[in-house]
Amino acid sequence: MTEMKTEAKARGLEVRSIDYVPKSERHGKVWHIGPLWFMSNAQIATLAVGVTSFALGGNLIWSIIAILIGLVIGTIFMAAHSSQGPKLGIPQMVQSRPQFGYIGALLVWLFAFLQYAGFNVFNTVLAGSAVSQAVKTPATFSPFWAIVITVVGAVIALFGYDLIHRMERYLVYLTVAVMALLSISALVHLQLPAGAFDLTHFSPLAFFAQLGVVAGYQISWAIYVSDYSRYLPATTPTSRTFRWTFWGSAIGGAWIMFLGAYLAAAVKGFNAGDPVSAIETVSNDLFPGFGTIALLVFALGLVAVIVLNMYGGSLTLISSIDSFKKVRPTLTIRIITVVITAAISGVLAIVIAGSFEEFFAGFLFLVLYFFIPWTAVNLTDYFIVRKGHYAIAEIFKPRGIYRRWGWQGITAYLVGFICMTPFFDVAGFYEGFISKAMGGVDISLFIGLPVAGVLYWLFTRGLDLNAERALADAQADELEHPDAEADDLAGVLVD
Repeated sequence: MTEMKTEAKARGLEVRSIDYVPKSERHGKVWHIGPLWFMSNAQIATLAVGVTSFALGGNLIWSIIAILIGLVIGTIFMAAHSSQGPKLGIPQMVQSRPQFGYIGALLVWLFAFLQYAGFNVFNTVLAGSAVSQAVKTPATFSPFWAIVITVVGAVIALFGYDLIHRMERYLVYLTVAVMALLSISALVHLQLPAGAFDLTHFSPLAFFAQLGVVAGYQISWAIYVSDYSRYLPATTPTSRTFRWTFWGSAIGGAWIMFLGAYLAAAVKGFNAGDPVSAIETVSNDLFPGFGTIALLVFALGLVAVIVLNMYGGSLTLISSIDSFKKVRPTLTIRIITVVITAAISGVLAIVIAGSFEEFFAGFLFLVLYFFIPWTAVNLTDYFIVRKGHYAIAEIFKPRGIYRRWGWQGITAYLVGFICMTPFFDVAGFYEGFISKAMGGVDISLFIGLPVAGVLYWLFTRGLDLNAERALADAQADELEHPDAEADDLAGVLVD
């Protein structure tokens, strides 16, 4: 088994997946997660998030304010989840087992996989459109480029954690240069309409829609943010992990969303369903040919995000299988799960390519709805109830102390979600009676968080945390130095 690991490492393949990363294998520097989360947001899909309010009558100044508030709210939660990685050394979704149970965690894993695949659908559409327009194909979206992008993303996802981090760090330089030049071109060549900074032009519907979409978009990273910090040394200070994640994601998100809002306000006939054309036009205003360069660089950025979703989708599928039947996550099963994730998103991207605007905003709200109560439960458990102390070995035991079904987490989640439903507003699909009475304003975010968090805290008042910590201490040595059989079950990724 050790020889297999060594061979895999020599080929640059990650040798672990859903299992615990021993402290002896921890590596990397905490600042590495800053560029990764900057790049995750500094791409065209995030730009599209910044234009939501304009379709509802918003103006630039209130859009910027809503984006800023939504970013702060969503990124705080995202960065808090990131800080769990070095301390626990396991993927984010696996860490849901102490709250929801060994089987019960499937509730959130299902939604997580839908998110991975869903975001990749939209990312693939945008990347395919960017490349198609950059190379001047007859159609604005070419299925051929969507397939190429999907295959490239799948290959990188198979190599895993270290290659993903390196790729993101190198792409930062190109992306920052292109974003800087694009921003300059927009400021110099575009003329804002009258009233763009009129504070009296306030639309509650547009404001809260923009705030909710941005907050939901940021919180959506929470389901896998600690996957990319779990290899850091366990001694990494929580505050540093939080800061590098927060500022990397917030700066990348604010810059590109503000740019999207500016383009939506200033570009005549701006089409929210086709932000690629606006980027190309404004880029070419700076100098001929820059539009092609910008689109290709942004396409690379989208590939980087597609990789994150394929990697996370693979881990989630392996975890789901493991919930029913203990499996050794070999390279074969990892290939299968990456291919499944890639195939679903690639095929759906080709199917909905012409309906990007119609589906994207609604999808972001659905993500917000499903993961608001989860993030409340997970963070309450980590920071308030258990204070970061878990019996890690028990998380991988079907009948361990965390049981098969965690009624506290499941009940808090479901009640939190139900309490949010009257405040939902998904245009053309569902409108809660309170949201309807408020003219379509959706404030479900501010309902689900406190309800789910407080309920979980109340439900867990009777837990014997001292016994749990004692068990964790007793299993610590075995966790760091498993025997051959345990290591086999833990998940060597090479046959």
